[in-house]
Amino acid sequence: MSATDELLANNATWAAALQRRDLPRSPARKIAVLACMDARLDVFAALGLKAGDAHVIRNAGGAATDDAIRSLAISQRLLGTEEIILIHHTDCGMLTFSEEAFRESLLAETGTEPQWPAEIFTDVQKNVRRSIARIRASPFLLRTDLLRGFVYEVDSGRLVEVV
Repeated sequence: MSATDELLANNATWAAALQRRDLPRSPARKIAVLACMDARLDVFAALGLKAGDAHVIRNAGGAATDDAIRSLAISQRLLGTEEIILIHHTDCGMLTFSEEAFRESLLAETGTEPQWPAEIFTDVQKNVRRSIARIRASPFLLRTDLLRGFVYEVDSGRLVEVV
């Protein structure tokens, strides 16, 4: 059985036991979370969220890319969120390679250079600040005054605010 087949079996069990799914489209807590996709970070558990509480947007490094900002704009403008939380983390894989080396390896293996930056960084706190600056600079977002950034400590599970 493949990992996907196992997950589909898990879904069938979960769906059969589900009592209620009449949650509204808009997040109950009016918050969006932009976080790294690292599997060690369980955003719902770390923040005490449940289904329907928040929009959770994830990508490599938790970067405030154009696509992440697109999702945040939809979240705010169409679905009523007001606050944004950024969560990057210690021991991130994005700290382990360089932008240039990654681009060169993709070009060598595929014959095509990616049209997007990998968003590699060397300092997690600086990267949180960079994402905050990008979000605040976006003309597409309605609210950036309720934006806060954090570093999730993988070893302790604690969130440390970047100010």
